[in-house]
Amino acid sequence: MRVLAILAVLVFLAGCSAVPGFAQIQGVSVIGTDKTLEDHFISLASGKNCSTIRKEKGLTYCEEDEPKVKPNIYCYKTLAKVTCYDRPNPYGGRQKKMGEDNVNVAK
Repeated sequence: MRVLAILAVLVFLAGCSAVPGFAQIQGVSVIGTDKTLEDHFISLASGKNCSTIRKEKGLTYCEEDEPKVKPNIYCYKTLAKVTCYDRPNPYGGRQKKMGEDNVNVAK
């Protein structure tokens, strides 16, 4: 009877996994790398940095799938410096927008 009780407690401590100790390994993996073991396999197969923890924080599952927000910055050369605006030149000057010429462009 006592052996049966000990076996029952060990089964409950296994964390509902078929392999004893899997839940503990999973916990160490999450604490150490912020990824579950499944996340490691998916990251390896896809070549991306994927994590369930990221998904729970409200981010995308894979880091590379995060949308890239490109800020609207318009920079123009003025007399002695570069001036940047959040919209095309609001003062209507004749300066060329930085990066629109083909000077020093690798081909």
